[in-house]
Amino acid sequence: MEPENLIDKSRDDLLKIGVITSTHGLRGQVKVFPTTEDVKRFDQLVGENVLIDAAAGLRAFTVDKVQYFKSMVILKFQEIDTIEEIQQYRGNEIYVTREQAIPLEAGEYFIGDLIGMRVVLEDGTLFGVVKDVLQTGANDVYVVETSEHGEVLLPAIRDCIQKIEPEKSTMTVHLMEGLI
Repeated sequence: MEPENLIDKSRDDLLKIGVITSTHGLRGQVKVFPTTEDVKRFDQLVGENVLIDAAAGLRAFTVDKVQYFKSMVILKFQEIDTIEEIQQYRGNEIYVTREQAIPLEAGEYFIGDLIGMRVVLEDGTLFGVVKDVLQTGANDVYVVETSEHGEVLLPAIRDCIQKIEPEKSTMTVHLMEGLI
């Protein structure tokens, strides 16, 4: 069965949950490096569609089975039954729609929503734009591209990040001493 091609799906509506690293066994299973905070979220995807970013565009596959091995997730898709069929997807990213996402707690944000956000100082002066989010373990670090200082790393802590307003695509920050 050929999976549905979803080339026209807006990337803004998608959340990356993992990257296919290799095949697993001979029956079309794959090892996935999870890029989601809650690895067990994959259990909720059994019977659901996920999207794989293939060369021809986004392709929908139904998750048939989920297993865990060390830090990896092993997925089996209903549409794939051989190693030859799945091999072409090695190195590709796996996405879910926002509707499938785990609800966020207050003060939590999807990384994709932070990328491109305007960063302003407490007085309203434009400081830069969020270019990337580094997940360090202790706290996230926002990589902000500025015209005056180049890349500036801002720790995602209350002393530095004053307010995040996704609806305005704006982050208000306090520049702590030593950050520039």
